[in-house]
Amino acid sequence: MHSFWSDKRGNVAILFALAMIPIIGAMGAAVDYSFANAHRTNMQKALDSTGLMLSKMMPLTQDQLNTLGNQFFLASFGTPPPNLTLATPAVTVTQSTGKLDLAVTGTFQPEIAGVMGVSSFPIGTTTQVVWGLGKVEVALALDNTGSMSSNNKLVELKIAAHNLLEILKNAAQQPGDAKVSIVAFGVQTKIDPSNYNAAWLRWDLWEQTNGTCSNNNYTTKSSCTNNGKVWTPANHNTWTGCIADRDKDPNGVNYNVKDTSPTSSATRFPADDNCGALATNMPLNYNWGTNSNSNNDQTTLHGKINAMQAVGNTNVTIGLAWGWNTLSPATSGLPLSGGIAYGTANYTKFLIILTDGNNTQDRWSTNGNTIDTRTAAACTNIKAKGIKIYSIRVINGDATLLRNCASDPSMYYDVQNASELTVVFNAIGSQIANLHLSK
Repeated sequence: MHSFWSDKRGNVAILFALAMIPIIGAMGAAVDYSFANAHRTNMQKALDSTGLMLSKMMPLTQDQLNTLGNQFFLASFGTPPPNLTLATPAVTVTQSTGKLDLAVTGTFQPEIAGVMGVSSFPIGTTTQVVWGLGKVEVALALDNTGSMSSNNKLVELKIAAHNLLEILKNAAQQPGDAKVSIVAFGVQTKIDPSNYNAAWLRWDLWEQTNGTCSNNNYTTKSSCTNNGKVWTPANHNTWTGCIADRDKDPNGVNYNVKDTSPTSSATRFPADDNCGALATNMPLNYNWGTNSNSNNDQTTLHGKINAMQAVGNTNVTIGLAWGWNTLSPATSGLPLSGGIAYGTANYTKFLIILTDGNNTQDRWSTNGNTIDTRTAAACTNIKAKGIKIYSIRVINGDATLLRNCASDPSMYYDVQNASELTVVFNAIGSQIANLHLSK
């Protein structure tokens, strides 16, 4: 018996067994760490995906971020494995100017390392997404024809447009990240009449009916001069700001479907009259003003929306043309110009065209098919410049023409009730903010 206790070979076995405990624990810890790291990798992928989805939906309230953040993460991550317990809520989202910081936390229960007394340890990861790196220029070309006074259409349009402006204003990180222009149109469109000395205007149309004849029996220039009398045009400072479609060149090209710089008689913009109480157009700017029905300050975007009135017939082409003019760097001589050069990095240009009727009249014709051809050409030329078009049909209008005008079928909206306009404009504003102000 004494020889057994004194045998050192038995001691080696005991020492070896004791030594195996930390070795097994270390091996178990390594295996458990591998499992935990695999879970963390999956958590990181799901969190990155969550951040990307949230950034495309910005701006969102904090409550929306909290709810959607957890929904998106759990949908992407799937059911947690039995040894992983996620915190409640699993994801926290913190927003700051142009950024979202996301974190996910949980507890991992090791399967092998428990022999070392480790019952659990925390596991988690973080990510950050940046939104608001892009800049946008948005032209609102809005039908202000007489039919917009029916079915509450103009009232609902104003509400919807105010909401759109607020979405873009709130999404802009810095002044000028989002600029908006406003073009009201009927058969004609209208600019501030203080521009009556501008070199890009032509006066032959206006002077046909604005002046006096040496014989009071004649009230137009043609009737006066055809009867050998003298016509004296009125002073241009009496012009009210109405603008008609641009001319055609000798080859039949209609400059009203182009953004050609107004440097010749054919390319200049014809002063005209009889556009009634149309609101004057507003160039690109970010002077938002306040979203209030009492605000009628036409130096602000909100005020300009409030100033819109319904008058006249429908000429969608001139709305498209002047919306384009506000975005185009080619028409730099115009008071409505200000568009940055086409293709400028991090800038996206949009034109939103809204109408509630078919084309009924332009400068040359009351033939709807003829006018539709010009409208289609304007849409094609605008899109060729990289400008993205949203088109909205309100109850009436040529659905095919407007659908084809949109840059994508998903960017065409067919509104059957004017009350739907707010939902449509909110969707458009959010898309612009999320995908372009939120890159």
